Amino acid sequence: MQPEHKTMQKAEFNPRIKVYILITIAFFLFISFIGIPLLIIWFLGLGQYFGKRFYENLECQLTTQHLEYKKGVLFKVEKTIPLENIQDLTFIQNPLLNLFDLRILKIETAGNSNSSGSDMKLIGILNTADFKTKVLEQRELLKQVTPTENTSSSSNNETNELLVEIRDLLTDIKNK
Repeated sequence: MQPEHKTMQKAEFNPRIKVYILITIAFFLFISFIGIPLLIIWFLGLGQYFGKRFYENLECQLTTQHLEYKKGVLFKVEKTIPLENIQDLTFIQNPLLNLFDLRILKIETAGNSNSSGSDMKLIGILNTADFKTKVLEQRELLKQVTPTENTSSSSNNETNELLVEIRDLLTDIKNK
């Protein structure tokens, strides 16, 4: 059984993310010739529904060991990133995000196999700087709690001494 991981902080998301999703997808529909007729359907209700469902399904929490994230409307994604694997936390801003007072917190991990360069992008967290600080603090606390190399080297020395004793005993038994 795995031990329970205590939730340190739950991220709250800015409701303006619904409008950001609506505008962003409308932009991509507009720049494609096929998407222009779909803009009418998008603005008449599908976009509002999609944005609302996306916002309702967003969930992120920092536990003592992990960062857990859930999102999705049609295809749901759940990610759990161990804090010790987090290498970098980056803020992303652009004019559209600034218009809606949103930030993207990009999280990169060790052993990143993702070609886009990040494992997770959290869009629209309220108090993003505070959340980033809490994640970094918890990561540092976790590093301090984990055994250091000195502890592992002392246990290696103990193991080596035990193996030498066993070898000596086997040699004595063999000689008798």
